[in-house]
Amino acid sequence: MQDKLIRGLARDGNIRVLMIQSTNLIQEVKEIHDLYPTVSAAVGRSINASLMMAQSLKDDDEQLTIELRGNGDMKHILINADRNGLVRASVSHPHLLKINEATGKLDVGGLFEGGTLKVSRSMGNKIVYNSLVDLQSGEIGDDFAYYFAQSEQIPSVVSLGVLVNEDYDVISAGGLIIQVLPSATEDDIVAMETLIKDLKPMSTYFLEKDVYTLFTELFEDGVILGSSDIAYHCGCNREQMHQVLVTLSKEDIKELIEKDKGATLICHYCNKSYHFDESELKSIIDEK
Repeated sequence: MQDKLIRGLARDGNIRVLMIQSTNLIQEVKEIHDLYPTVSAAVGRSINASLMMAQSLKDDDEQLTIELRGNGDMKHILINADRNGLVRASVSHPHLLKINEATGKLDVGGLFEGGTLKVSRSMGNKIVYNSLVDLQSGEIGDDFAYYFAQSEQIPSVVSLGVLVNEDYDVISAGGLIIQVLPSATEDDIVAMETLIKDLKPMSTYFLEKDVYTLFTELFEDGVILGSSDIAYHCGCNREQMHQVLVTLSKEDIKELIEKDKGATLICHYCNKSYHFDESELKSIIDEK
């Protein structure tokens, strides 16, 4: 089934709904970074939340940055997303596998063991918004719901899911954000509480349904306002990597020439490598 992100309203416009189906995208991220299952779940959930949140950006030049920093084995996950459905991710430790012994399920919270969630919005190279909250569980969904309540004062339900098979492949992924708007009545809130009580994991739904079908089933009076394709897009290039080398001192560049006969830089977002030979490094020194 095709990946898609939709935006909608329910309960006569009193409830905002964002829903994403992202199985193919998260499988691609798993392959790019060679993620183990627990990390696939953590990164996948973070990407789903980031792409839905990025729909609130007002300008095509704006970018949303989500950074999760942990106190455990997982030190950081970094996500960049925009309102056009493009996203990229980097992860400090792709090869971590943690299972909750009591439930037999992936222990995403166990990767972090506490930490922080940082949300930033930037325009060009200028940060226009920053907010930092403590991780509540490390399970990602709870942490984003806490962020919405604390930093944006919006009561929200955030459900995020990634299902991985025995071969470590992602077979289902998606997410849902439900937000109660100021116009909501007590009946609207009760209706959403009832819906949430019976809500299954999002990854379970998307094994059999597409995002449009699920939206219609969960929100009988719902109205879809728009939809977006989603895709992984790094945007790195050789010129960017050249600029990284330019920031090095002459001594460091000379050491690269003497020891390695060149330099190879690897992008943390897509793992693409860029090689610069001795002559290119010498020209950088000459420029300095």
